[in-house]
Amino acid sequence: MSDNTNMALNELEGDPQGLAESRPQSAKDLEAVYDIPVQVSAVLGRATMQVSQLLKLGRGAVVELDRKVGEAIDIYVNNRLVARGEVVVVDERLGVTMTEIVKADRA
Repeated sequence: MSDNTNMALNELEGDPQGLAESRPQSAKDLEAVYDIPVQVSAVLGRATMQVSQLLKLGRGAVVELDRKVGEAIDIYVNNRLVARGEVVVVDERLGVTMTEIVKADRA
């Protein structure tokens, strides 16, 4: 039997040892992806308005968002929702703490 057939049989039989060969064994195995840039966005809320309303906004204007104070924010990586979290202040800077990882629906 070929290696591909053995791996397919191991997968069907639920043998984790056959799959272990394709998984990274240590952090060193992942070094190839460490320098890949990703875009991380923390969405506090959303608002919809007309362009005319947008142009009237000035310094100090308040835009009402669709979320309430204390409600979880959405965390996106490369425009894909991956987690929810809370806003925190660290040394006078804003940050985000992840409180829930969102399972991806992979079809």
